[in-house]
Amino acid sequence: MTRPEYASPCGLYCGVCAILIAHTDNNEKFKKRLVGLYKGDVPGKGILPNCENLTTDDIVCEGCLSDNRFLHCQQCDIRECTMAKGIAGCHECGDFPCRFIDEFPMTVGKQVILRCVPLRRAISTEQWMQDEEDRYFCPECGHKVFRGVVRCNQCKAGLSLD
Repeated sequence: MTRPEYASPCGLYCGVCAILIAHTDNNEKFKKRLVGLYKGDVPGKGILPNCENLTTDDIVCEGCLSDNRFLHCQQCDIRECTMAKGIAGCHECGDFPCRFIDEFPMTVGKQVILRCVPLRRAISTEQWMQDEEDRYFCPECGHKVFRGVVRCNQCKAGLSLD
């Protein structure tokens, strides 16, 4: 089910975000893994800005356009830029891709933004959201997964959905 507050300005559909899913499911084990990832406890992974003191209590989000956003989303330059320009998102901006996209701190996120913004321009926001919702299922077992996942936690199949 798509919800308007999940239509992030940058093109990262919130309905398949690991933070939102961990929060919605109140999955403490998943929250702990995400804290480790964002703090840089996972070898080879980057650290999001200002996440040094992150705890599982901080793994909270109800969508980019909600009032209850994850720390990283609260400090998002892309969201601030689109609000300042009075547009719904990068799909309405003639400057895309800009330095905010070029400097986006998460590799998978940047990759998805570069895929999704042109798609959202070509189709409606509602269709883009539904397409993203439909995209993140394991093709082997049908289990719902999140953006950035590399292995299905149900059947352990390798995934490349982004």
